[in-house]
Amino acid sequence: MCALCGVLAGSDHWTDSSARPGVYSRAADSLQRRRERVRRVVLANQVLAHFQMQLADWQGNAFVLSTATGRTEIVHNLAHLWTVAEQLLGRPCDPLDPALLDRLETRHD
Repeated sequence: MCALCGVLAGSDHWTDSSARPGVYSRAADSLQRRRERVRRVVLANQVLAHFQMQLADWQGNAFVLSTATGRTEIVHNLAHLWTVAEQLLGRPCDPLDPALLDRLETRHD
């Protein structure tokens, strides 16, 4: 997203649905925005499983990222997901790792 779009759109993050139709998505009602948010969590968890991590929605305002050992951290929006994941694991997490991409491809074949 360009900086100007970020300023014009307001304080909402572009990865979240907005209550304003046509801004970031076509979700006009709260139920549809909620479904979109749940779908984003499902998709993120498909990738995070490779790193033995899990993301959960927290009251529709933030996310909770957890490791297999029980370490957790709040993630305010999906733009911060990989930074927080790497902090929790103490190592880089590459969402374009060839092994991960192969795993995702075989899931959908």
